[in-house]
Amino acid sequence: MAKKILIVDDEPGILMSLDFLFRKKGYEVFIARDGKEAIELLDKHQPDLTILDIMMPEVDGYEVCNYIRQTSSIAHSGIIFLSAKSKKSDMEKGLELGADAYMTKPFSNRELLESVGDIIEKKSL
Repeated sequence: MAKKILIVDDEPGILMSLDFLFRKKGYEVFIARDGKEAIELLDKHQPDLTILDIMMPEVDGYEVCNYIRQTSSIAHSGIIFLSAKSKKSDMEKGLELGADAYMTKPFSNRELLESVGDIIEKKSL
């Protein structure tokens, strides 16, 4: 059964390219354009991993990360922050909230795929 990934970003170009990249690798992909939509999809699909932008309208990525870690049905799933926020304090905050990894934009597709694979593998042991 295909592993499920939720991609949350308000930039259509990033959503389209990541959707294509992960589908090509055999993942089942869901897309949210903001944090509010992400929470609805998290509850509905319970993905194995969520790729989260931080700066989004209404509900930001930090709040979504917090929601995942406090919701028992999905608390075990992987979280990768993928953000333009590159200050050390932003990264520390993301990891303290429970993210498994923090990558900055622009990013390498190869590194992102490796991170996703590693985290999903660790989480399914």
